[in-house]
Amino acid sequence: MSKRIWIIGGSTGIGLELVKNYLTNNDSVVVSSRSAVNSGELNELQIFYAKKLVLINIDVSNTSSVINVTKEAWNAFSGIDLCIYNAGIYESMQVDGWNIEYFEQMMQTNYLGGVRITNALAPLFLENGEGSLAFNISVASYFGLPYASGYSAPKAALLNFCESIQPEFKEKNIDVQVINHGFVKTRLTVKNKFWMPQLLEPETAADIIFEKLEYSKNFEIKFPFILSSFLHLLRVLPYKISLYFTSKVLRC
Repeated sequence: MSKRIWIIGGSTGIGLELVKNYLTNNDSVVVSSRSAVNSGELNELQIFYAKKLVLINIDVSNTSSVINVTKEAWNAFSGIDLCIYNAGIYESMQVDGWNIEYFEQMMQTNYLGGVRITNALAPLFLENGEGSLAFNISVASYFGLPYASGYSAPKAALLNFCESIQPEFKEKNIDVQVINHGFVKTRLTVKNKFWMPQLLEPETAADIIFEKLEYSKNFEIKFPFILSSFLHLLRVLPYKISLYFTSKVLRC
């Protein structure tokens, strides 16, 4: 049975590959990003999927934009079955080169944008009696990593937010899932100057996410196994040990 999917942050990388997966699966897809309407690749897809693909620009840092676009996305196919929040920005910073504007931008997009979407979409799901929310977060949410202070913190906040709302939403027949994945070759990770273990292609990551969202109701989807398991372990180890391991990043 075909579904109605809203992908926020679907112009490039994992988001774009997810769009392709859902269209191939004969689902109806709404794609939103800052420049969805102007995306060459999305417009090419729309030629082949004219009745299945709708493009709507959104600014997740603007509450009015989120409220208006949520209504438009909902009306595009008379409802939404699954919303995937994939919006994210990343700036690597060292302590002697911090930029407060980068911190603010990452908090607005990587955390508060997800909260705004949830706030706007939840009443529609509640009225409809069901719905699903999936948040593409990161294994960086497990533990603060060097050079990623502005990125890890809002990702951790979004994970904590999802943990908080999942029990209440479940009682209302609304599914909440989080996706914590490792390094993926995108326009964001190309900024990294350090070694990225188990680096994945966006097509591979999207295939895993698509399959897991399709067939699993587990709260967390995490991959690749070795990297995600190691960083998850850092959460429970004594700080003396975990900070010793993360300090090794400074020498990579």
